Amino acid sequence: MTESEFNELADAVFQRIELAIDDADADIDYDSNGTVLEMEFADGSKLIVNRHVPNREIWLAAKSGGFHYALENERWFSQRDGSELFAKLSELVKLGTGQHLDF
Repeated sequence: MTESEFNELADAVFQRIELAIDDADADIDYDSNGTVLEMEFADGSKLIVNRHVPNREIWLAAKSGGFHYALENERWFSQRDGSELFAKLSELVKLGTGQHLDF
């Protein structure tokens, strides 16, 4: 996959996250380049999602650890534990907000 193709896919991931988070008790901030998305919840916990262009991965950082997601069969899977990106986000958002979100 080219860098351009990866960035288009990563943009779609960020948009999907932002749309879902709009329904939760969370704040979203982006870095100045739009490559890092930070979610902060009312309890003070944070999730950070960023694109890692050299490896063509989406990285997720949480209090419970870091996860690297690579695209496989049109879905993002963790190289660490096999989890799917949006399922893991749903799990982590529920910990921070008490709300279940579908991404």
